[in-house]
Amino acid sequence: MPKIEHWENFPEGVRQHLIDRMRDRAITIADLNLLRLWVETKPEVPEGDWYKDFGSFKICGRGSLAKTFLLRGQVARGEKVS
Repeated sequence: MPKIEHWENFPEGVRQHLIDRMRDRAITIADLNLLRLWVETKPEVPEGDWYKDFGSFKICGRGSLAKTFLLRGQVARGEKVS
């Protein structure tokens, strides 16, 4: 299983999309800190679609890259990761 990539290794287009979604969905600094702490654990993620539910938001990805943020009530696809 791949491990999630660190921010600096994301392609520029993916980084910009995540920044845009973060702003659109009002992801807070506290939320981003939870995400940072999780990423620092170097979690393994599935090769295909996956998501991690943080309660106030979800991060969704494919393979080693996070792809978008969802709000609490939005439905995510793929395998839920812990």
